[in-house]
Amino acid sequence: MATETRGDAAAKDEGKGKPAPKRTTPPLFVRQVVGELRKVIWPTRRELITYTTVSLVFVLFMFALVAVLDWALQKGVFWLFT
Repeated sequence: MATETRGDAAAKDEGKGKPAPKRTTPPLFVRQVVGELRKVIWPTRRELITYTTVSLVFVLFMFALVAVLDWALQKGVFWLFT
């Protein structure tokens, strides 16, 4: 019984003291997005090429690793069950 009373009191106090949050209008949202994008430090062309190359090499390495592991496990399973 005491828990129900405390729960009711806490539920009554939840909405007090805080105003309802205002919705952001679309033009304000766009202005805020543009303002945040101006703060971004964009990579130079050389950095972009370096990052892209590193990413592609990593993806190709992972592709090769998964392909080799897949092939090895396939051969192991076929050897075990045939």
